[in-house]
Amino acid sequence: MATELSLDELRKMVSRAGLKLAEEELQKLLPGVNRSRNQAAELRQLMADPLEPAGTFSANARKQKY
Repeated sequence: MATELSLDELRKMVSRAGLKLAEEELQKLLPGVNRSRNQAAELRQLMADPLEPAGTFSANARKQKY
């Protein structure tokens, strides 16, 4: 899982983005930011599966006549 951001790290990120948020707003955002980071990390792990699907689907495939 992703490491949790501290309030100080979030403050720096917000500042670099050119945003001006009150301390109270930062404290309210922090849990959601950390939850989103963890969810993104979980999705990255799922997408890193080295196995390819057994078959593929193509909506443009045409039937061949024999």
